[in-house]
Amino acid sequence: MIRPVLSALALACLLAGCAAAPPPATPPVSPPPHWQAPLPHEGTVAGLAAWWRQLGDPLLADLVTAAQAASPSVSAAGARIEQARAERVAAGAALRPALDANAAAARGNQPPAPLATTLQAGAQAAWEVDLFGANREAARATQARLEGAEAGWHEARVAVAAETAHSYLALRSCERQVLVAQRDASSRSETSRLAGLSAQAGFTAPADAALARASAADAAQRATQQRARCDVEVKALVALSGMAEAPLRERLATPWQEPASAIPAVPAVPAALLAQRPDIYRAERELAAASAEVGIAQAQRLPRLTLAGSIAAGSARVGGVTSDLQTWSVGPLALSVPLFDGGRRAANVDAARARHADAAAQYAARVRQAVREVEQALVQLESARARQQDARAAYEGYAASLAATQARYDAGLASLPQLEESRRVALAAETALLALQQERLAAWLALYRAMGGGWSAPGAPTTLATGS
Repeated sequence: MIRPVLSALALACLLAGCAAAPPPATPPVSPPPHWQAPLPHEGTVAGLAAWWRQLGDPLLADLVTAAQAASPSVSAAGARIEQARAERVAAGAALRPALDANAAAARGNQPPAPLATTLQAGAQAAWEVDLFGANREAARATQARLEGAEAGWHEARVAVAAETAHSYLALRSCERQVLVAQRDASSRSETSRLAGLSAQAGFTAPADAALARASAADAAQRATQQRARCDVEVKALVALSGMAEAPLRERLATPWQEPASAIPAVPAVPAALLAQRPDIYRAERELAAASAEVGIAQAQRLPRLTLAGSIAAGSARVGGVTSDLQTWSVGPLALSVPLFDGGRRAANVDAARARHADAAAQYAARVRQAVREVEQALVQLESARARQQDARAAYEGYAASLAATQARYDAGLASLPQLEESRRVALAAETALLALQQERLAAWLALYRAMGGGWSAPGAPTTLATGS
């Protein structure tokens, strides 16, 4: 019996030597060595992870924490981790022998035999000898998917943090726009009141008084619209964070202190650190799992070797006589060699290779998308920074022109249309300045998210490059 088994094993080893190796698990592309867009050379990578604390706003940090705790996407990502961890345990168990216990009791009468009672208990063991690594590849695939699921959890947390911060900063910018709109509405209302009195006294044409009333009404509706936008942002924060609206509004009532600088320091991160993005790491782990699944499909085309054994103890009582029953066995040592399956196993290998090619393409696309997002954020950040000084100069100039036109109008040297035109231009300049400040914060926030939010993949570089 042993000689045929050894011959079959020799044939199995020969088949294993002919089997093709699985495709590489390493990514087909790497992040670029440096960025093409301008990169501010300030800050540290650690600062990227603690970006919201740079604003010095405890409410923002609390909102981010609450939103991550309440987010269904974060909870779902956590559930996927637990599922992947369980699958890893199951795959690892296939590499070890399985042991099952059993017990049985029977009582019966089959004439002409007398009444009999049989009791038996034992254990059975089974083990598949992983000759060609199918089970090892399965364990490697589940480990890769577990690491990818953990990265997906970080990806969900980064996305929630970025969305919450974006909504919060949009609200604070909206509140500043409300102050501007209210101040403009108040000024136009006073001008309308004075123009109405002057028209009643015959010093101002009725058309100018009508223009002043229309201008005041237009400013009032803009202020009302701006307040409604702020209320919408508050509702969004309530939904994101799960906080009750009343206490949230109480905390929002505290005036917001803008950072001392236009934006906090931007980390001077090299392009190589793009690999720390959790979505890229997750795609890389999916590629490794797809490579392992090719190995599984290839191993299933090769022979399988299994070993079984059992041991049992029991007793039998027949006709008043009790007998001990003890049995044990080692084997069979069974070798299963696939001969013909209509091409099913070969098709499984082809399908696994196709999934690996798809995973490689998805990884490459993810890297290109990540480079695009970082480059775009850097361009927007630099553009907003370059326009900041000119936008402020324009606002200050138009504000000074409005003040001069207002003085001339009060002295009777300027017409109401001239005043309204000067007021319109000054309002547009101030609104544009506030929008530009929000744009810089939004670009900084986009860079935070594009760089992975400070999460670092295992083995990712942690030092900064001196060049861009």
